[in-house]
Amino acid sequence: MLPRRPPSAASPNVFEIDWTLFGELCRALALRVAGAFDPEIVVGIAKAGVIPGAVVASILQRDFASMAVTRQQEDRRPTLVTAPPPSVAGRRVLIVDETCESGDTLKLALSAVRALRPAAVKTAVSIKTGTYEPDFYALPTEGFIILPWDREVIQNGRLVVRPDYAARLGKGE
Repeated sequence: MLPRRPPSAASPNVFEIDWTLFGELCRALALRVAGAFDPEIVVGIAKAGVIPGAVVASILQRDFASMAVTRQQEDRRPTLVTAPPPSVAGRRVLIVDETCESGDTLKLALSAVRALRPAAVKTAVSIKTGTYEPDFYALPTEGFIILPWDREVIQNGRLVVRPDYAARLGKGE
């Protein structure tokens, strides 16, 4: 069982992932994938899916590539910004994102990869937060996830807790 960081005092539904736990989640995900699927290439979904995707690819000793999907607003469907590389054609592909809730991003990525006719394609996420079922995931949770690379941002030349996370973390603005 993976260690779990205690929920924030501000909200018991907040689950902060630190870098150490992130590394463990990537190792767990790579082990799950290796036990059931042998990808030839791992495709991380930019931005955040590139981070676990590159780590999983490194652990599996496989090629890595990325594609970009964006969502301009929370209530909008994602759109493809950068297509997957042509090198996925005829190969076993693992698509990796950091989390999934509705599956909209993974479904769009799957469609784009399948258009290039891979030999096989599977999906994986570090953290499953919703009802969509990727092929592989390291940790399921219903909590609000704060990833180590999202917790702080630069504003006015200073590193600060991301404003939309501050209240959840009990660090009011």
